Amino acid sequence: MQLTNRIHFRNLQGDLFGGITAAIVSLPLALAFGVASGAGPVAGLYGAVCVGFFAALFGGTPTLISEPTGPMTVVMTAVVASLTAANQDHGLAMAFTVVMLAGVFQILFGVFRLGKYITLMPYSVISGFMSGIGIILIILQIAPFLGQAAPKGGVLGTLQALPQLVANMNPVETSLGVLTLAIIFLMPSKFKRLIPPQLLALIVGTIVSLTLFSNVEIRRIGEIPMGLPTIQLPVFTASEMTRMLIDGAMLGLLGCIDTLLTAVIADSLTRTQHQSDKELIGQGIGNLVSGLCGGLPGAGATMGTVVNIQTGAKSALSGLTRALILLVVVLWAAPLTQSIPMAVLAGIALKVGIDILDWSFLKRAHHVSLKGTLIMYGVMLLTVLVDLIVAVGVGVFIANILTIERLSKLQSQSVKTITDVDDKIQLSSEEKLLLDEANGRVLLFHLSGPMIFGVAKAIAREQSAMKDSDVLIVDLTDVPLLGVTASLAVENVVKEAVSKERPVFIVCAPGQTQKRLKQLKVLDLVPPERVMDERLAALQAATALVRGSVSTSASEFITLP
Repeated sequence: MQLTNRIHFRNLQGDLFGGITAAIVSLPLALAFGVASGAGPVAGLYGAVCVGFFAALFGGTPTLISEPTGPMTVVMTAVVASLTAANQDHGLAMAFTVVMLAGVFQILFGVFRLGKYITLMPYSVISGFMSGIGIILIILQIAPFLGQAAPKGGVLGTLQALPQLVANMNPVETSLGVLTLAIIFLMPSKFKRLIPPQLLALIVGTIVSLTLFSNVEIRRIGEIPMGLPTIQLPVFTASEMTRMLIDGAMLGLLGCIDTLLTAVIADSLTRTQHQSDKELIGQGIGNLVSGLCGGLPGAGATMGTVVNIQTGAKSALSGLTRALILLVVVLWAAPLTQSIPMAVLAGIALKVGIDILDWSFLKRAHHVSLKGTLIMYGVMLLTVLVDLIVAVGVGVFIANILTIERLSKLQSQSVKTITDVDDKIQLSSEEKLLLDEANGRVLLFHLSGPMIFGVAKAIAREQSAMKDSDVLIVDLTDVPLLGVTASLAVENVVKEAVSKERPVFIVCAPGQTQKRLKQLKVLDLVPPERVMDERLAALQAATALVRGSVSTSASEFITLP
């Protein structure tokens, strides 16, 4: 694996322009997410710089822009709130330690090549928790949008305090928030190519607040410390260790999902293929450094990535350029941001929350699948009202159970008992002739397709429904995969036939199925000559047995006409 990302200077102009444009898009979002998280605007800037630089340098998607995102900010907000409540002196330092842990988990995911498995999650679950995160971000912006401090208790606290927030609304700050949303929503597309609407809203909202409302007290960002960040060493406490590890793992996993989904979008736009495991390592290094510098966690950002690609970027040089430009802002231009009204940042974050909602799937989910729709809304409600970890865990569990049930029902149709010729399975003319000749005295127990544990019930049902016959053939020639539970169900079929002194033939070609039966010693239940590779040979032997006209040696049966 190549250590650094694919960086070259063959597209210097496009990469530099893409990086500058992405930096302009990132600046207002970084400030908004920093304020929304409770860690402060400078934490958003440090996160945008650190995650953006190191993910671009070590990642596996050349045009990906990494920065604090809405989903990561929502989780970080909960982490900051819970840890500062538990430990007022070191809670914020512990929150940044969680960011470091998230980076370590991401590095481990990449090292152990788990990238291809991380997005193997039902879309109804992904849609539900992403929409839930969008709703959380919207709810958390209500108080600053109305010109007030956020009430305690997070989402539930805000919902409970909603009547008071509306009654005590600050008209001036609310009007600035409305102006921000109006600019972002109503700005014509042709002007969006010249300047990002979020940046225009930031500039216009700040200018309006300084000119028209110069005599009104407005909550603003305030002074942002300039210079390089102070290193935040990891801080742990025994009482919060378990919570920090769980939060770190959840934050890391969410960042992986967010990043890899964005990387797929980048692939479709650039017609390239990203390296998922390498990307996770790059993201992990970026988040580890961000936590050390007191920055927010980040992930691949769809909007920044699309803007980067559309403005001509082709290599990771654009991501490095973007990070360096934001670093210049942190080091020398921070005083320019201190007059930005909090309501303007709330309006920007509110729009991000609206965009996170999976409108496309929400509109048509009920037309596609009722169960999928219920899972999506269930995960959404659990995300908003309970906990993201619980929501994802419950959603994945229920979705997988329903999937297994559907697959089991489908595969159960491939479990058949046949005593005469019909169209249930494909038989050769010679096999049909032999089955006719047996006149119902030979029972062909046919299984086909992967036999997962859910099929065991169908095997047992067919076993109990088996008619009296003289010879049993267990046909597994069309079974590429035989699970342990299904194997034991087959064993019960064979054991019951053997207990009734009924000759049993097992047909399975060399491979996984035969290996599994040998491991469980199922093949030891029948004489070696009755374990065959071909169904025709087994039918010949079984038919000869019921005729009673030839020897029971398998080598003789194969030569029968």
